[in-house]
Amino acid sequence: MKVFECKACGHIEFNEAPAKCQVCRAARESYVEKPDAIKKPANPAALTDGDKKHIPQIVVVKECGLIPNAGCTDVHVKVGEIKHVMQKEHFIRYIDYYVDYKFASRVWLSPEVCNPAAALHLNVTAGTIQAIENCNVHGNWMSEAKV
Repeated sequence: MKVFECKACGHIEFNEAPAKCQVCRAARESYVEKPDAIKKPANPAALTDGDKKHIPQIVVVKECGLIPNAGCTDVHVKVGEIKHVMQKEHFIRYIDYYVDYKFASRVWLSPEVCNPAAALHLNVTAGTIQAIENCNVHGNWMSEAKV
């Protein structure tokens, strides 16, 4: 699978670059193919503390708490098994949500005000959720969960 990154805003797209960035509206020419845009643990069987602070933890709640009986699925993302810091000099900038590798939404997080977590209410009942978090120091990290 190819990975493309928008040079203007850092948005990730899979397989091909879009005509316009869904986050910042930059033209397709702003995208570059970047196979290493998403960081991975050196050894997935023995995660370091750094890995544990960056890999998104996804919780899928089949019954939406906000819009009951609407076919909505809640997707909660917490950055890290070990809570990531949210300081001015080191923080999680945003969490991007995808459904089957198609972009759904970006949630921006502010240092010192927000926790490194977000929730989204999706109108889907099947598929695979991808969450990509962006750390201002350590880059993008991704995880997946089935709906």
